[in-house]
Amino acid sequence: MAVNSINNSVSASGNDFVYNPNSQLDKNAFMKLFLKQLEMQDPTDPMDTEKMLEQTAYLSTMEMNQNMQNTLNTLSYTLNINSSLSTINAIGKIADTGNRYINVTDDDKSKSFDLYFGDNISSGKVIIKDKNGNIVREFPLEAHDKGVLNFEWDLKDDNGKRVPADSYEVTAEYTSPDGKSHKTALGAYPIESIKFDNGIVYAKLGSKYVPFDAIKEIYEWEG
Repeated sequence: MAVNSINNSVSASGNDFVYNPNSQLDKNAFMKLFLKQLEMQDPTDPMDTEKMLEQTAYLSTMEMNQNMQNTLNTLSYTLNINSSLSTINAIGKIADTGNRYINVTDDDKSKSFDLYFGDNISSGKVIIKDKNGNIVREFPLEAHDKGVLNFEWDLKDDNGKRVPADSYEVTAEYTSPDGKSHKTALGAYPIESIKFDNGIVYAKLGSKYVPFDAIKEIYEWEG
């Protein structure tokens, strides 16, 4: 007697039971059912060899599939762990999100933003442009050590007029003490630390944590 499936019921003979509450025949359930078949078969009409071989081959295939699935699950878990841990190597490098703009709404009174300077500042300026590339505001830069600097913009242009709600590009040009010229922009910061939260990797850029997959490019700072 060949058995191809089993229902959500309990097969019983005396005190022997075979349970399959989820209608899934795994290798253990199949083996129990197969042995029960052998035990309960009619001695005068036993299972023929061909059908016995079919069922043992089916059992072997099930076991191979289950072992393969376990191997794939282990491999997937290992790759995910290695991928997450590899992000730690990015600490200290520059991460660029590619986001150069700050969004200004009618309700905003001011906007705070961070810029990273990879070299000491001798002099320079922060430049804010509208989406058409027109300069709306410039801040002078005084001498300062390299690092992440925070700026507060009162949302006024160089004429003292409040800018309209829109997106504005933020960049900076500066000179280091050795006379070299440099540029920097919003969205590019050194990776200070890595945080893992509910399976998501975050990188600390400036004063904020951003999802690691939001980073467009990682590179070494070249002064």
